[in-house]
Parts: sequence; C-alpha cells; structure tokens
Amino acid sequence: MAVTLQAILQTSFAAYTEAHKVPRRVWKAAHAVMRCRTAALGGHVRQCPQGHVTEIWYNSCRHRTCPRCCGHRIPQWLDGWQQQLLPTDHFHVIFTLPRELHEVWQWNRAPLTEVLFRSVRETLAILLGDAHWLGAQPGILAALHTWGRTLTLHPPNA
Repeated sequence: MAVTLQAILQTSFAAYTEAHKVPRRVWKAAHAVMRCRTAALGGHVRQCPQGHVTEIWYNSCRHRTCPRCCGHRIPQWLDGWQQQLLPTDHFHVIFTLPRELHEVWQWNRAPLTEVLFRSVRETLAILLGDAHWLGAQPGILAALHTWGRTLTLHPPNA
C-alpha cells in the first residue's frame, strides 16, 4: 500500500498539533485532506445499469491543497504557465525570509508575504536595470513556497 499525505496526516497530525502551534488555515486544510473520500464527508451509491454491481463512493473534500482532489490540475497549471513564457533564457532566483521573522510571518502571513514579494520585485528591477548586470527590465514569475522537502513548515521563499 502506498504512503499518502492523507495517511500521514491521519496518523501524525494530532500529535504534531499537540507539540506545535498550527494556524487555523493549516488545521482546516489538514482536516479536509484527512476526511477526503471517507465516510466523514458522506457519499453516494453507484450501481451499474443492470443492477449487478453496487459501490459506495465517498465524497471529495475539494480543498485546493488536497492531492487526491486537485493533483490532476498540476500538469494543466504548469502547461498554462509554460505557454506564457517567452523564448529566452530564464533564471531561478530564491529569496528567503530571514529566520528571525519566521514566527512573525506565521501569524502575519499576508502582510509579510506582500512585503517580501514587493522587496524582491524592487530589488531585481534595480539590480537588473543596471547596465553592469543586464540593463533591462526583468520579467518576473514569482511563487510562494512555504513547505520544505520533508513537508515541514519552511517560511517564505520567493
């Protein structure tokens, strides 16, 4: 049996929340994923037209972070962005929020994320606008990453 995010959350999330502060939005997302396609969300009966096979299909949570509900949208999302890219060189640049602000960010996410993105945009525009570096106005595609490779909280990288 494959290990799923749902299985990990079902076995470990309660213990994690006892030891760590968890923002409400994270709690809601975790509980949606844990309940997805289980009896907790109800279900419906499907039957073949001849009445031979009857199955119970549990309802999906439809939460945007759920890999079972929204995982199929990832290739479409990537394709949409790739269609918008210009045929030129692209560079991956990472900006990280200083460690001293991690706790502050966790509880003031929206304003600090806005400050981080604005700072990144202004810094790149000034630096790359200089003829010494590029002498052009950069196009920027920014993404917010808040989880590390081990699925632990990793405050903003842009």
